Amino acid sequence: MCYIYILKCSDGTLYTGWTKDLNKRIETHSKGKGAKYTRCRLPVELVYFEEFEDKISAQKREYEIKQFRRDEKLMLIKDFYIKK
Repeated sequence: MCYIYILKCSDGTLYTGWTKDLNKRIETHSKGKGAKYTRCRLPVELVYFEEFEDKISAQKREYEIKQFRRDEKLMLIKDFYIKK
């Protein structure tokens, strides 16, 4: 499985990425060894994720979400929590 995810950073910004191991990637971000963007914005919180069968599908969705405006990302996150 592959995943796309959105992290909420300590300054309120949102970071979107993809990974093959969601738990390990979040742990890496939390230790300050993830993306350069999140290193100075700790702590981070996982607020959204989706599962995909393959890397290409995950990367396409990551790109799509990165094109969203902030309010669209927040709506995506809100809907995610409503469905849970």
